[in-house]
Amino acid sequence: MTNSPKTAAIIVAAGRGLRAGGGGPKQYRTIGGRPVIARSMEPFCAHPQVSLVQPITNPDDVALFNEAVAGLNYRVPANGGATRQASVHAGLEALADQAPDIVLIHDAARPFVTAAVIERAIAAAQITGAAIPTAPVVDTIKVVNGDGHVEATPERAKLRIAQTPQAFRFDVILAAHRRAAAEGRDDFTDDAALAEWAGLTVATFEGDPANMKLTTPEDFSREEARLAASLGDIRMGTGYDVHAFGEGDHLMICGVRVPHTKGFLAHSDGDVGLHALVDAILGALANGDIGSHFPPSDPQWKGAASDKFLEYAVGRVTARGGKIANLEVTLICERPKIGPLRDAMRTRISEISGVPVSRVAVKATTSERLGFTGREEGIAATAAATIRLPWVD
Repeated sequence: MTNSPKTAAIIVAAGRGLRAGGGGPKQYRTIGGRPVIARSMEPFCAHPQVSLVQPITNPDDVALFNEAVAGLNYRVPANGGATRQASVHAGLEALADQAPDIVLIHDAARPFVTAAVIERAIAAAQITGAAIPTAPVVDTIKVVNGDGHVEATPERAKLRIAQTPQAFRFDVILAAHRRAAAEGRDDFTDDAALAEWAGLTVATFEGDPANMKLTTPEDFSREEARLAASLGDIRMGTGYDVHAFGEGDHLMICGVRVPHTKGFLAHSDGDVGLHALVDAILGALANGDIGSHFPPSDPQWKGAASDKFLEYAVGRVTARGGKIANLEVTLICERPKIGPLRDAMRTRISEISGVPVSRVAVKATTSERLGFTGREEGIAATAAATIRLPWVD
């Protein structure tokens, strides 16, 4: 095997997750404001050593899946089976024509896998052909019989909690799954157990205590609290923009096309609301302003939709491991009247930024016929953004 193996990842997301409570399959519920499955898939989609990401989904969840993972790069999902084992087998068969060297098999309900764990998985599979991440057991474990009586106390030093991604040479784990299917064995709870049954020696490598599987409502509550505590660096930024009117028949304001007797004089589409929001977000990040990232002198931004600018600013927050807590825009103009358009603008900002509409505010005021806005020579906008980042000294 070469030093740079072709690596594929299977994301198992066909389960129903009934123990997690209401709200639909747990992999499509949100944790920290993002769908669980998006958090689970993104580290593999973004990892430079992973060539292929193969989701396994329930065919009833097509719309949920497409919405949850929009923007990620992955193969067409394969349909899952009645058991986890059957779903993994389906994913392996879907990858057979790609012939990867190594396959990583990961549960969609583990949304906190890191790039470091993925790297260790690939390295371990190269060396051993079959390896799983584990974490130490910190509590004393008891073996209890059907009457509720303790039968034994296993030696804790030998116990480990098995995690995913479990890593294998692709050819050997595919052969093991095919053999199990042919012999009617469908009772394995993870791929390591199936591999052991097939005669493989399964090694272990260092897992991550944070790489927990979400199973119960309490798991969701605990991890929400942990995420909130980890994003303790609360930042606020403000923005301001103004554009004069020129010839035209519409204005772009907060991502909404507004019919008007004039247009904006601007290099891009002149959306003062989104431009002010971009500056507010960049200000909270202490990362320059809109002009430094999208200079008006650059012809590629001529006539550009300001949606792209806001998406970029939001991406800068995500890249820092943060989230946006609140966005607010105040528009200053005599006309057009903003009130009837307020909800459409809030919705559009929410769609572009991924921030829930309940955390987006659009306000408006006039300047009492004073100044350039009062003379209807243009529109001004102020904005504020509150973001939360991981605390780094």
